[in-house]
Amino acid sequence: MGKVYYISKNVGLGLLALAAVALVTILALSIAYDKEKARNRGTSGDGTGDSTSMPPTTSSTPKEPWDRYRLPHSLVPSSYNVTLWPRLTPDENSLYIFTGRSTVEFRCVKETDLIIIHSNKLNLTDFNGQLAKLTSLSEATAPAIQKSWLVPKTEYLVLQLQRTLAVGVMYSLHTEFLGELADDLEGFYRSEYTEDGVKKVVATSQMQAAYARKTFPCFDEPAMKAVFNVSIIHERDMIALSNGREIDAIVDGVPVRTTTFEPTRRMSTYLLAFIVCDFISIQSTQNNNLLVRIWARRKAIDDGQGEYALNITGPILQFYERYYNATYPLSKSDQIALPDFNAGAMENWGLITYRETALLYDPVMSSTGNKERVTTVIAHELAHMWFGNLVTVQWWNDLWLNEGFAMYVEYLGADHAEPTWNIKDQIILYDVHKVFGIDALASSHPLTRREDEVNDPAQISEMFNTISYSKGAAVLRMLSEFLSEPVFARGLSSYLNTFAFSNTVYTDLWDHLQKAVENTPGLHIPHTVHDIMNRWTLQMGFPVVTLDTRRGRITQKHFLLDPDSVVDRHQQSSDHRRRIQPSKVKTTTCSKDFRLRSFMSVKNTKAVSSLCRAKIINTTLALRTTTYLSRERDYIPWESALRNLDYYILMFDRTEVYGALQAYLKKQIQPLFEHFKKITNNWTRVPAGHTDQYNQINAIEIACSTNVEGCRELIKGWYRQWMENPQHNPIHPNLKSTVYCSAIAFGGVEEWDFAWKMFKNATLASEAARLRSAMACTKAPWLLNRYVSYTLDPSKIRKQDATSTIQYIARNVVGMPLAWNFVRAKWSYIFQQYGRGSFSFARLVNGITTRFSTDFELQEVFHAVTP
Repeated sequence: MGKVYYISKNVGLGLLALAAVALVTILALSIAYDKEKARNRGTSGDGTGDSTSMPPTTSSTPKEPWDRYRLPHSLVPSSYNVTLWPRLTPDENSLYIFTGRSTVEFRCVKETDLIIIHSNKLNLTDFNGQLAKLTSLSEATAPAIQKSWLVPKTEYLVLQLQRTLAVGVMYSLHTEFLGELADDLEGFYRSEYTEDGVKKVVATSQMQAAYARKTFPCFDEPAMKAVFNVSIIHERDMIALSNGREIDAIVDGVPVRTTTFEPTRRMSTYLLAFIVCDFISIQSTQNNNLLVRIWARRKAIDDGQGEYALNITGPILQFYERYYNATYPLSKSDQIALPDFNAGAMENWGLITYRETALLYDPVMSSTGNKERVTTVIAHELAHMWFGNLVTVQWWNDLWLNEGFAMYVEYLGADHAEPTWNIKDQIILYDVHKVFGIDALASSHPLTRREDEVNDPAQISEMFNTISYSKGAAVLRMLSEFLSEPVFARGLSSYLNTFAFSNTVYTDLWDHLQKAVENTPGLHIPHTVHDIMNRWTLQMGFPVVTLDTRRGRITQKHFLLDPDSVVDRHQQSSDHRRRIQPSKVKTTTCSKDFRLRSFMSVKNTKAVSSLCRAKIINTTLALRTTTYLSRERDYIPWESALRNLDYYILMFDRTEVYGALQAYLKKQIQPLFEHFKKITNNWTRVPAGHTDQYNQINAIEIACSTNVEGCRELIKGWYRQWMENPQHNPIHPNLKSTVYCSAIAFGGVEEWDFAWKMFKNATLASEAARLRSAMACTKAPWLLNRYVSYTLDPSKIRKQDATSTIQYIARNVVGMPLAWNFVRAKWSYIFQQYGRGSFSFARLVNGITTRFSTDFELQEVFHAVTP
């Protein structure tokens, strides 16, 4: 009987073949993505793109400086005066616009007769035949402008001067401009929402990575730091926010006022933020007179959805001040929840912007998962206030240092805010295990790239990927544990205080960590921090280490999911060999009962640590390690198992062997389902532990999907009660996502239409997100086709949610071919709307091809992407 649940050698080989085909499929779609990007940039793709992006190839060096994507090193900005006026009602052409003026003061550090500054999609005012006015700030007069023009490809405003600028002299450049306040979620843009039946418009911004130039002409590179003096003109019944604290508000005429803000600290353009809205806030003042405010829609604040964020922000900031040994350098910390925001959040210095789901928490309607998301995202963004904002990478090729560090430290900040959650263990699931699968592909890339490999905005956008975030976090965590947390923290403090308000490259961090090592008595490491860490940052992938205990030998080699893959990137290697004495080998916590046979025979699973059980399941790539799960009650091993089993489900849920897999999962999950039924008194109580609440969700979800007796009736009963009384939802917030999805899958149009109605009426963003995901669970093809068409209509599905909604539909075995056909038919439109944000677009590509595993599907991909 047990043999039904084991995979034979032939099936195992088949799985490898499926994996290979699936990998090729994803690469093929990525090639299409690369070609489409090239076509949109006015170049031709070479077809060598991959899911993590290959280094660019350059046929020839641009002849003129304005044809290069990087700024010349001849001018250095010191300050800007920027005034913006967004119009929140459409003009006679039904367009929303903003107008503005900017004056940038800069120093000439290298003789030049050119001024090259970024400007994109701005209509510049003509000054006597030129697009700007140049003034000298010294006694000498400024050169006259001979010619000025825009270069759309490289997004520049270029001024050709009649003579060269003088080295060491300060100049100012003044521009006036008009731009569209579009709904494209980039630069200075428009967001809309409805409150009490009234349409509201918000002007907001997203500057990272290269969108500040779409708001005003600027030197839009992270190393071009400057001080910004900002004023915003707006309607009198609205409020204006920016990075600095408001210092003045003057009424200019009857309909408008001008809000002026304190000068910023020296900072990069991508961290700027400008917002005009009618939101309200709650606030607190910390011990050092730091003003902390949470801004959101009036109803959200009135319903108490900002209270939790306000309560944890101060403690997390104080924790980071101690951890970094560096004071928070600003006078205020604003955080605002926006109805439309493409990213999860953005670390604008002094004014952090969030999706509503990442900042707002309702103590009655939100789940434990929603609360954890708010905590970790806030901790991530606040970590950036020092690492990324105070000290910023020189260029985007080192993005991993910003994002990987914040990804790692968010667990520390969240753990300080909620110490009973044991959240630091979850980095193993959410980042370490996750990135192993990505970094084991031949298409992976090193953490850091050469500067000349990352040039244009599309290449910059590609750096925002799982390698930069999750591998960066995993590697820095490894380094912290290797050196010890106190030594690591001392090195960080030295680094931050040395380079405050400046820019660095990743080796600067290694220098300061090395100094911390050398200044710690009794601490000795076998090589320098540089030597150790460069092996992890300058080459892709990770090693599989083999320990031969009989001969006392350790060997390692680059691990690839497909061992036949050809890796083009140069791999550094070491020929060092060292004899070891088995008695002196330092073992890990997993050493006891690590062998599979011993592990499988242990009746008391607590004899092996929870993290170790999760590691065994994740690293052995064998179904055999999951046969003990019927005895498992802890969340982390179960979650690790389900994330790995998910691959088998995706590969087999359209095949004749799926029934056997379902039977196996049912056998393993039923005891867990019964366990939670018992400890919750027949589902009337909430488990006490934070991770136990997550595991209860797993138990119900898998039990219902495998037809465990009693589960379907339970789900349908809860959902029917809600349908009969929409004002009273009997479903606990923790269980809503699972219950909604399962009930809609078991039901028909009545259940779906009810969910749609509740989605449109939802006033809590996390509740709307749950319903949006659940509606993709229906098994009715016509409902799924109708639903996927809604992603083209922003009045039905917000633009920020369109790609993820298509992914949800593709996740459904019935919806997968429908989503694939939809994306193929709408490829040009979808790419035009979402292709520049390669993180979300890459997720879409991966999502719609996740199940692809046959030669026929592979050919479909090639036909779809071949002109």
